[in-house]
Amino acid sequence: MQYSAPKGTFDIVPNPVKKEEGWKDSSLWNYIESVLKQTAHDFGYQEIRTPIFEQTDLFCRSSGDSSDIVSKEMYTFEDKGKRSMSLRPEGTAPVIRAFVDNHFQQSGSLHKLFYIGPFFRYDRPQAGRYRQFHQFGIEAIGDNSPYQDVEIIDLSLSIYKRLGIKNLNLLLNSVGDKDSRDNYKTALIKYLTPYEKDLSRDSQERLSKNPLRILDSKDSSDQKILAEAPSILDYLSKPAADHFDKACEILAKNGISFTITSKLVRGLDYYNQTVFEITSETLGAQSSIGAGGRYDGLLKELGGQDLPSMGFAAGIERILLTMKGQNTKIHETLKPTVYLIALGKEAEQATFSILCRLRSKKISAEMPFKTKKMQKSLQDASQKGFKYCAILGEDELSQNIIQLKNLETRSSENVPIDSIVSHLEKLSKACT
Repeated sequence: MQYSAPKGTFDIVPNPVKKEEGWKDSSLWNYIESVLKQTAHDFGYQEIRTPIFEQTDLFCRSSGDSSDIVSKEMYTFEDKGKRSMSLRPEGTAPVIRAFVDNHFQQSGSLHKLFYIGPFFRYDRPQAGRYRQFHQFGIEAIGDNSPYQDVEIIDLSLSIYKRLGIKNLNLLLNSVGDKDSRDNYKTALIKYLTPYEKDLSRDSQERLSKNPLRILDSKDSSDQKILAEAPSILDYLSKPAADHFDKACEILAKNGISFTITSKLVRGLDYYNQTVFEITSETLGAQSSIGAGGRYDGLLKELGGQDLPSMGFAAGIERILLTMKGQNTKIHETLKPTVYLIALGKEAEQATFSILCRLRSKKISAEMPFKTKKMQKSLQDASQKGFKYCAILGEDELSQNIIQLKNLETRSSENVPIDSIVSHLEKLSKACT
């Protein structure tokens, strides 16, 4: 029986055979991840790694029982100790849990963290949306300044710019503080109640549980009803309005363009104050390629101190598909250096010794241990992207030389066997 990857998942492999699946190439993933990590480092963020499964209650308390993630999408199971566990559907709650669990609050007042890895949601698979997906996220804990909001927005935009992604749109809103939301919920319920029977089934349920989430509905009938709905920006308390106005002012002064979208809300209950989304039309209906916002109060809710916090997350699949859709030039990954070919048993041992010496000098090298014809070996070297091919046969051994071919220029030279390692060291340094 032949097995396939589970529905909604895929393999990340070197050199995919199908051209349309080129975005699954592991070298591209390594490149994207290196840019993500370097950008986070440049902004002062440090990596944190959490388990891929947590207690189910962690996500119920943080995301809200009525959220789509908790009510419809989590992979939940009972372990052998009869405890309810769930594969992580998002990254913020596990980071906050780890923050409390590892006593971060004892080691300073500001903590800037990033994470990267696989996440899981039982959702209908479609372009840019998978049941196992990969996400990069950042969390800043301990600062309630609007400058912190803008730093995170700037970091997120910097990632896409460094990757060469164009035509970005920054959508911005405030969902206010608790007083703001309480006042707005009253106004929104009053507006929506006469239309209750015309709302989608999900929105009818949300009307009594969490009416703000109706603003996030993609249902066309809901969208028509919401067109004339009151704006949350008209219900912001003075502190919330001042915070949002200052964030907008900082963005404008630093040349970061944005569009205020009063119906923008995040799909999780813990968000408050500034929320944002970055979109690109390249992916069509799934236009969002990253989003974030402030979540003051979540740390206290999960057993820690009451510290202000803000974060951002981006799906790596959506980044790659956007780059593919825009024909973004991918920064060329480092090519392996030298492919060694031994012709005959006598040359085999000497070639393997050279292989070990090259690797001890941190020079990428490979040698096939199964005898192949010369032409096939050269084809393998070219297909794998090697810059050089070194050939050692009986004739070369008798002359104490090794033939070095440049697979890019097609030129060749004979190098003394004793000098091949130092010679390739110089060539490698010249290329970096």
